[in-house]
Order: sequence, then C-alpha cells, then structure tokens
Amino acid sequence: MPMAYGWIEALRGLPRMLIEADLKPVQGDRFQPTGFPDLGAATYRLPDGTEMLLVESAQSVANRLEAVCWDEAAQDLAEPLRGLPYGRARLVKADEEFGFTTTLHEAHRLNSPYFMLASQGDLLDRVQEESGLQGGKRQRQRSGAQDEDASAAVLHFDLARLARTLFKYDPNSLLHGVFLEKLDGRARLQRTLSGFIEAREVAPATSGGVKNDRISPSGDTSLGYGNVPFSRTEYVAQQITAYFNLDLAQLRAYRLPDPGFDLLVTLALWKIRVFLEEGLRLRTACDLQCREVRVTKPEGASLPDRAALEEALPQLIEACRPHFADPPVSEVVWSEKAKKGS
Repeated sequence: MPMAYGWIEALRGLPRMLIEADLKPVQGDRFQPTGFPDLGAATYRLPDGTEMLLVESAQSVANRLEAVCWDEAAQDLAEPLRGLPYGRARLVKADEEFGFTTTLHEAHRLNSPYFMLASQGDLLDRVQEESGLQGGKRQRQRSGAQDEDASAAVLHFDLARLARTLFKYDPNSLLHGVFLEKLDGRARLQRTLSGFIEAREVAPATSGGVKNDRISPSGDTSLGYGNVPFSRTEYVAQQITAYFNLDLAQLRAYRLPDPGFDLLVTLALWKIRVFLEEGLRLRTACDLQCREVRVTKPEGASLPDRAALEEALPQLIEACRPHFADPPVSEVVWSEKAKKGS
C-alpha cells in the first residue's frame, strides 16, 4: 500500500476543500472574458454596487481541468497519470479510421454519442451490467425499437454501486460528473470538483480595428472582400480570482475501494495545480498567471506542490490497479453509420 500523504490526512472527515487563486494578466491590464450566445460577456452587479464579471464558467473550467490530463505530443495521458482507466472511441468513416476521441475529451464523458452509439465494443454494456442498471433508451436506439417499452427500470437505484463501476472504467467522471440518462434517468453523478473564475470591480476597455483588403477595399464584404471595421470590448479589473470546490463528503459517499478516495483527491489537487501553472491561456486576449494560491477551507491547509502530487499519483494508481479495468483503456468503435442511425 502507498504511504500516507499529508494532504489526505489533513482532509479526513471534512466535508469539502475550498481553494482560491489570485490571477492577473501576463502582460498589461486588459483581458477578454468568455462570451455567451445572445449575451456576450456575463457582467453583473452585487447588492453593494460592485461591478462583477464571470471570466470563465464552471463548465469551461471543468473542460480545462480535464484537458491538463492529456499529453498532446504523446497522444496519451500525462505521464503521472499513466495507468488511469478511461474510454477511447476509434472513429471510422467508410471503413477507414480517421481519428479517435476519449472520455477525457468529450464534454459528456461516457454519455457522449461516440460511446453511447458505438457500433463495436461493450464498454457501456459492462457499465450497465456491473452498476445494476436496467435497459433504457440506449438499447432501443441501437436496436431501432420504439420507446413504448420503458417499464424495465429497476426499482432500486444504488448510486454508490454506479460510482464504483465508473471508478473501474473512468474515474475522471467521478470528479467532473456524468449523466447516463440513456441507461437510466437516475444515473446522474454531479461534479465533486468544480471551479470558476470571476473578476471584481471591472470596467470595459473598448477598442477596435479594421480588416484591410489592399486589393479591393470596397469589395463585397459578404464574400470576404473589402475593408471591414470592427469593435472589441475587453475588460480591466481590480481583482481576478479563480475558485475551486472539492466535495469530499460526496467522494466518501461513493464508498470506493481503498485507496480510491486518496487517488481522486490527489488527482483533483494535481489538476488544479497544473491548470494554475500551465492552463491559464484561456483565449488569445486572455492570458493569465497565478500570483497566489490559498486554501480557505479547511483553515491552515495548503495546496501541495506539483512535485509531491506527481510522486504520489503513480503509487496510488498502482495501488488501485486491482480495482481498475484490465486493460485500463476500454476501446469502442464509432462509425459514421451510427450517426445516420443505420
């Protein structure tokens, strides 16, 4: 068994861990927040009149925390995470493989259609059977049957059993949540690790420019010709803060095999640490850096440094290997035929 780790011992019996990080632009003072369709930047005002801005949403931060797990150059998990289970879908068109995706890349993880509608591979069948879920929409979709026979739902639903099954095949989903409604409408795991970034005392910084066409400045802009002026709104802020919330009570409720709880807590803290060190180039005009990170709950705790976390992760993964799928990467095949429903 792996040795005891200080950050795990400090969290024994506590309901949650709260972390804050002070951020600032790498250069200058302006930054570009995330934009929402039909809304633009998410500005709001506190009851005391303070002007606020949502820089990065919870969904976006979840995606970015997952992204740090993948080594693009190696096309594999980041080295400290090798051996961690996940799902991999090979993508096929006209009988030729043109790429792949994984449960780490898909926003809905195992609930992605590239896994739910896979033409080969039994990953979801195993998850369904081992978690005790009854047949649902997924089976009817794959067989072409209608929705009239939906009476097979199991009366008792064991959330912890589902969590332990997902720990075997895709433990990342226990941190970022998953909703397997095509297996069972009750099969929903909320995020145990969440985060967002907001700015305080903000003001817009409006600028603009022109896309110049040196050949046909008065050409048809609908076809891409001509000079096109544009406006741009960035922001400045007195303070930019990233917030992270790790729900320890929910992780314990899953009753994972030892040392599953220790592994997921360590993985969550590693994700936060790497995101703050390497993942803060959110957009071209939103390149941030971390000035200070602190644990606000429990009092007196601190975020472990990256080296300590990366030393612990391989030991914890090895200790959990008897509870993981073998092999750890569960492969399925998705074909274009599945997209067309044939």
